[in-house]
Amino acid sequence: MALDGIVTRAIVHELQACRGARINKIYQPNDRDIVFHIRTQQGNAKLLLSANPTYPRVHLTQETFLNPAEAPMFCMILRKHCESGIIEDIQQVGMERIIHMTIRQRDELGDISSKKIIVELMGRHSNIILLDPANDTILDGINHVTPAISSYRVVMPGFSYTNPPEQHKRNPLETGQEAFRESCLVNEESAVSWLVGEFSGLSPLAAQEIAHRAGEGHPGGNEGEKDCGSLWRAFDEVMEQVRSHQYTPITGVNAKGKSVFSVIPLTLLADETRTYESVSQCMEDYYGDKAQRDTVKQKVSDLLRFLQNERTKNIKKLDNLNKDLEEAGDADRYRIFGELLFASLHQIQKGDREVQLINFYDEEQATVTIPLDPLLTPSDNAQRYFKKYNKYKNSLAVINEQLIKTREEIHYIENLLQQLSHASLNDIDEIRDELVQQGYLRDRSRKTKKKKKTDKPTLHVYTSSEGIELYVGKNNLQNEYVTNRLASSNDTWLHTKDIPGSHVVIRSSEYGDATLQEAAQLAAYYSQAKESSSVPVDYTLIRHVRKPNGAKPGFVIYDNQKTLFVTPNEQLIKAIPNSVKNNRN
Repeated sequence: MALDGIVTRAIVHELQACRGARINKIYQPNDRDIVFHIRTQQGNAKLLLSANPTYPRVHLTQETFLNPAEAPMFCMILRKHCESGIIEDIQQVGMERIIHMTIRQRDELGDISSKKIIVELMGRHSNIILLDPANDTILDGINHVTPAISSYRVVMPGFSYTNPPEQHKRNPLETGQEAFRESCLVNEESAVSWLVGEFSGLSPLAAQEIAHRAGEGHPGGNEGEKDCGSLWRAFDEVMEQVRSHQYTPITGVNAKGKSVFSVIPLTLLADETRTYESVSQCMEDYYGDKAQRDTVKQKVSDLLRFLQNERTKNIKKLDNLNKDLEEAGDADRYRIFGELLFASLHQIQKGDREVQLINFYDEEQATVTIPLDPLLTPSDNAQRYFKKYNKYKNSLAVINEQLIKTREEIHYIENLLQQLSHASLNDIDEIRDELVQQGYLRDRSRKTKKKKKTDKPTLHVYTSSEGIELYVGKNNLQNEYVTNRLASSNDTWLHTKDIPGSHVVIRSSEYGDATLQEAAQLAAYYSQAKESSSVPVDYTLIRHVRKPNGAKPGFVIYDNQKTLFVTPNEQLIKAIPNSVKNNRN
């Protein structure tokens, strides 16, 4: 379900608890999102405003965000006009997906000023706009709309604010039975299409629920005919819940197998649904990291193509090396051919294409057929086999060395591919830096290499149920730092057995079984075996873990390990408190 007017009304009602809250900090972790760190009467909280074109939303959040080293311009302007301000009011415009937030703040002269933040949750047209309400002048917007983009309205600093185009739909909360029935009777569309087209704030899912409660589409009903009486009763029942703010935030799966969420009970869902205490919790669980994953996919596509090509190239190389190895294994056969030919030169004539000789090296003295080059003398044919023997004998060592290197290369690339599958934007930058340092990619950034070496990588820190810190490396730079530099010799190190995955470190010499199980869950979840069951996880003390000289980043060997088996549980992982630390914060 897309975020519609009903959900917007529910979240605005929930956010009334933020009225009077002070805005302590403002961050812009990416191009489309703003995060307010606020202080309410209930304590500290984070409010997310997102103009993401696919997942626009507003809700309280528990998510941890990584912020850029330098705040974007829009964030700086918000800080200037809203930081340390008080949230005076939060209102929805009708039943539209538009939210107005009024902020009161003292300016540089100490005078009280008022600013308005308008959040427009309209798909690819979503925006977050800072407005001076005294004259309706736009101070800035997270997405600029120039006259070249839109002839209807401009969203640029200095321009007057224009409301989005009106849809001229009825407000469902203010529609009476007569008006509803009159419109229903004259319209020939299906119930769902009519409800969506007639009333503002109704998504197709909400319209489908009303139609389902009215019995539309059930066996025995007339195809194409609407039962306006039943529709009104179902419509009024739903609108009364919305009008009186009786919300039931749920997520579930519809008949097409698509995940949906709603703030009204959905009787049309046959499968089990999950309910939440708040709209924010419901939206956070539904959206999860979808928005971040989409952004990551866009940013990581070139790296994925490069690494997949490298893996394919190395797999082909491995096949060729195995063929060479098989051929080189015949080196002794070529030596025997040469010696048999030298011992029987008198039996061979120039021009012969083959000769059959008794193999006196064979216990059974079997006859062997030796191919000959008719253009060479018998002696030269013998010499040719000795040269082949020496060539393959010498190449065996090289082939074996290349086989080891190629297998290591494939393992390294598969590790990187696994890391990209759950990397954050910051993790991707570190993986890209690693590939530059390893000579796979050219450095196109303006950063100096010296600066990169002094940078600490991002640290993902989880806290076990026993209060012990668990560090998880989500790429090789993080793995190296956590294992080789951060951890103490008596800390415990975990990794999936013979499976690409993250290094996990328990930062304590003493812990209980709960901490060990949670750390093993993290190791299994952030590995290639994330979707598997009974995943083997090795654990040992850090002092038994070491990196061989010249090994690739993130590669270690270890001993004195024990192994336990866990089945990754996503809900358990999400329940473990976590934070992100990096050199930028």
